[in-house]
Amino acid sequence: MSWLYLLLAGITEIGWPIGLKMAQSGESKVTGIAVAIFFMTISGMLLWLAQKEIPMGTAYAVWTGIGASGTFLIGIWLYGDPTSLTRYLGVLFIILGVVVLKFAH
Repeated sequence: MSWLYLLLAGITEIGWPIGLKMAQSGESKVTGIAVAIFFMTISGMLLWLAQKEIPMGTAYAVWTGIGASGTFLIGIWLYGDPTSLTRYLGVLFIILGVVVLKFAH
């Protein structure tokens, strides 16, 4: 169950940078900040639950890896962030690192 909590924590980690971007890009600042705070809270609570059984360093690396990779992709898809082979390789290395941590007990 802890790995499910961690996966959900990583996915909800993607929500708060989106909220901050919403607050900067012409949408309601208050709504964007509220979205960010909501996702920060949920993500943090799920990470806390996951860390009951998963080592802290592993949990944190997986959490931030999922959040960073997901935010990278959302930035490209929704906000027109720049892409390059090097940027995609960087995200691939993050994902590979997360996979290695998952299986390196």
